[in-house]
Amino acid sequence: MSDCLFCKISDGEISGDIVHQNDSVLAFNDINPQAPHHVLIIPRKHIPTTNDISDDDRDVLGEMYLAAKQIAAERGIADGGYRTVFNCNSDAGQKVYHIHLHLLGGRKMGWPPG
Repeated sequence: MSDCLFCKISDGEISGDIVHQNDSVLAFNDINPQAPHHVLIIPRKHIPTTNDISDDDRDVLGEMYLAAKQIAAERGIADGGYRTVFNCNSDAGQKVYHIHLHLLGGRKMGWPPG
């Protein structure tokens, strides 16, 4: 989508602090981190919300989680633990309508989260 911030980052129109990428997904550091490690992992395909995921998106969702696992290991937070979160729509806190997996770690997480 031409007006989607994350599509523009994925297409290289806007710079991002990219930490991982392949043909399916892109990961970059969040500009407003909520933990010492806060990475956003997006599909290169524009999918507005988790409500818009289709059966055809199964592989890319798996790629997103595999990227999260790899990034957590590279940053040394895998063994201690990390959190992955999808927000869906405004009541859940979604601000950019291009699905993104939050990878948060490097500190103790509380429960319930919100």
